[in-house]
Amino acid sequence: MTSSRQSRTKYGRRFFWFALAIVVAIGAYTGGWFYAARVLEDQVRSAVAGLNGNGRRVNCEEPQARGYPFRIGLFCRSVLYEDAREGVSFQARALRSAAQVYQPWRVVGELDGPARLEAPGLNALVLDWAGLRASVRLAEPLPERLSVEGQDVRVSLDEQGEEMTLLAQAKSVEAHLRPAGEDLDLAVRFGDLKPDAALTRGVALPPLAGLLDASLTGGALPGGLEGDLRGRSGMIRSLTLSAEGGAGVTVSGPVSVDEAGLLDAELQIIVREPMALAKILGDLAPQARQEIELSLSSIAAMGGNPGMPLRVVKGEASLGFIPLGTIPPL
Repeated sequence: MTSSRQSRTKYGRRFFWFALAIVVAIGAYTGGWFYAARVLEDQVRSAVAGLNGNGRRVNCEEPQARGYPFRIGLFCRSVLYEDAREGVSFQARALRSAAQVYQPWRVVGELDGPARLEAPGLNALVLDWAGLRASVRLAEPLPERLSVEGQDVRVSLDEQGEEMTLLAQAKSVEAHLRPAGEDLDLAVRFGDLKPDAALTRGVALPPLAGLLDASLTGGALPGGLEGDLRGRSGMIRSLTLSAEGGAGVTVSGPVSVDEAGLLDAELQIIVREPMALAKILGDLAPQARQEIELSLSSIAAMGGNPGMPLRVVKGEASLGFIPLGTIPPL
């Protein structure tokens, strides 16, 4: 009997110390989480304050760390970036981000629309979406991967005091970036893109789908993403644009932009359903309909999907022996 009571006493003590250890561990974890949350909020406020000035305004309204117990992330009621010197401005509604506490280098985020974008050479645009999500795998000096995906994306012209003009909408848009040695790989895909007739001279285009797989030479080096396209080069592994019904083109090859902004390229272009494409292009450019139909009917007569050389020399473009015109400096 005495042995049985001693056994129960030992078991009770073990359970007590085990329960106490769990409570202490939870308390320590909770204290650590809230300490990290305060550090995150302070770092965000400090970073925002450091970016402001010299014509630049940055704001994360009411930054707050959330996600306890298993996540930690930053929430802002609204976000703003404005650079008066560059003429760039972007503002949107709530930003939500989160990372698992056991995998803090992988961050996911959501941004609420609508957003307003201003940039040099563009009228103010309003961007809206049903959902916009991003994920990034952090590393030094650049993230290992950055992905952005949007659903039901709409782009409108912001005309002050007037109803906004819808320019285009797409069912899905996604973009992915990753370093590849010193270069930067870029992939962009969109589906069911419908440009407004105002952009296409009143022509109602069929829904479009597209895919870009390209690399920017030196884009992963420090400063590789700064500045404009002048003095840069890259490789288009595949640029595909398709219309409903099968008509479309695929372009591939090296491209470069000189210091004057003039484009040079040695591209290969493959045309699918050339006569259906001729109708679309002819509707877009009725003044050149005859030349377009003649060129694409020649391609159709070859059968299959023959490749054609598309050359651009100092902005002067030609398809085989057919001059296409001049591309203005970028």
